[in-house]
Amino acid sequence: MVVILKPNAEKQQVTALLKAVESLGLKTNYSEGQETTVVGLVGDTTRVDIDALKANEIVEDVKRISEPYKKANRRFHPMDTIVQTGGVKIGEGFFQVIAGPCSIESEEQLCTIAQAVKKSGATLLRGGAFKPRTSPYSFQGLEMDGLKLLLEAKKLTGLPIVTEIMGQDQINDFADVDIIQVGARNMQNFRLLKALGQAVGRQKKPVLLKRGLANTIEEFLMSAEYIMAGGNENVILCERGIRTFETMVRNTLDISAIPLLKQQSHLPVIIDPSHAAGIAWMVKPLAKAAIAAGADGLMIEVHNDPKNALCDGAQSLTPAQFDELMQDVKRRASFEGKETA
Repeated sequence: MVVILKPNAEKQQVTALLKAVESLGLKTNYSEGQETTVVGLVGDTTRVDIDALKANEIVEDVKRISEPYKKANRRFHPMDTIVQTGGVKIGEGFFQVIAGPCSIESEEQLCTIAQAVKKSGATLLRGGAFKPRTSPYSFQGLEMDGLKLLLEAKKLTGLPIVTEIMGQDQINDFADVDIIQVGARNMQNFRLLKALGQAVGRQKKPVLLKRGLANTIEEFLMSAEYIMAGGNENVILCERGIRTFETMVRNTLDISAIPLLKQQSHLPVIIDPSHAAGIAWMVKPLAKAAIAAGADGLMIEVHNDPKNALCDGAQSLTPAQFDELMQDVKRRASFEGKETA
């Protein structure tokens, strides 16, 4: 349920209204925008007398929400959420590019790529320390050693870092990571999502949540809801392609997810064109399509020697290819009215 307040509502009146609603056992989500102030009610709203609520002198209107996700719902939070980390803003009006290798292989490899992507204009550095692989015999990442190397690359370049977490037992190890990534395979790992909302929520560390391989938009937003319900509302949604009947590409990038998510939710939406197709030459056209559809950023895989990469070399751009892409991205992002760092 959403309560829309009148523009002239005084603070004391609002406080009294919130206390009255919370006395019914409901939680409130207060969102003050430039033109509209909204109070979202979370819980068993059957206890609420809508007519009595509408009769309150500071209430403009009351609306019931049918969607199961509440905190992630734009009707609860009309203004776009801007997620901030390491001096970088992600969200409407702030277009960012996250770039780096799929997997961290060595100090030389990571630092070479980190310096190159920064020079080209990337604003955040990604790198996989822990790698979930389909085969148990595939390279699983350098794990804690890789995480240490990523922190060294952060010191070297000053770029905020993004890396994927495997389970809730690793949360303390990610204390110095700027954005914790939840991969597609873990999108419905509800224990992990709850833990990220509760444990990480105290410091409001951003979480980049990737859509699962075969999950609906509603399921995607419900996973975001798990994190937000725990107290951490700094969630970034990432569309990375879904599994379909098509076999010529690794996954099918769901471009329609961008306007849909933007219409349904206030959270930032970024696109991962590298994982979508799994083919390096397709990254650029998919990135352009994402910008045109209104994405708030891109996540691009870059490797200094893709042919010999230990993970996902076929979809990785070389630093030179990434630089070429960034020149085009900067022009198009600016044309779309978005600010780049």
